[in-house]
Amino acid sequence: MASIDSVLTRNVEKERITQQDKDAILSRIKGTTNTKDFSDCDLVIEAAIENLDLKKKIFTELDKICSPQAILASNTSCMSIIDMATVTGRPDKVLGLHFFNPVQVMKLLEIVKTIATSDETVKTCRTFGESLEKSVVLAQDTPGFIVNRLMTPFLLNAIRMLEAGVATREDIDTGIKLGLNHPMGPLTLTDLIGLDTIYFVANSIYDESKDPQYASPILLRKMVTAGWLGRKTRKGFYEYK
Repeated sequence: MASIDSVLTRNVEKERITQQDKDAILSRIKGTTNTKDFSDCDLVIEAAIENLDLKKKIFTELDKICSPQAILASNTSCMSIIDMATVTGRPDKVLGLHFFNPVQVMKLLEIVKTIATSDETVKTCRTFGESLEKSVVLAQDTPGFIVNRLMTPFLLNAIRMLEAGVATREDIDTGIKLGLNHPMGPLTLTDLIGLDTIYFVANSIYDESKDPQYASPILLRKMVTAGWLGRKTRKGFYEYK
């Protein structure tokens, strides 16, 4: 709640929203640490850390608490949704709703449909996403869905190029920014996302697909081991004061 308040305060200071807008937004948000408070919700979106056992535990609990008509969704960026759905008694009402970070800025929402998700559930969640002014894309329940499946090899190859001494970190990033008109280079982007997150996503996709393009470079593994995770630790491929 403090983080949300801080973001909204900055938006007021930058005159993106008014103080009245901020107050209205906060009035619509309620925090809780008791899962029983979700009992009257029509839609619950799980956004726990990327640990499948934890997510399955959460879905088992929500299935008992929420009404049989409620839709249960996961914000996972790469994990199998059907694995979560099968611990519930409503697999037809379980799907992925993958928002992109920062959610209040990024316009994309990936809906992930499993082999058991009903068309009605997808339709309801598409309407929900569009009500948030998101552009909605539909992905099947395959490793990495759409965006991470495309982006991960791109980032891993940039790390491999640095590791092999093909070019400096600055030249790799500048080449992509100016050559492909990307807002930031792949190594800067990896620092922003978090090296541990990229490492986890890559390993998760590789474990399921065995596709070698998702095998993590040695340099990435060593940096994660060293705790150089990017911006959040102030050291990754670049240093952040």
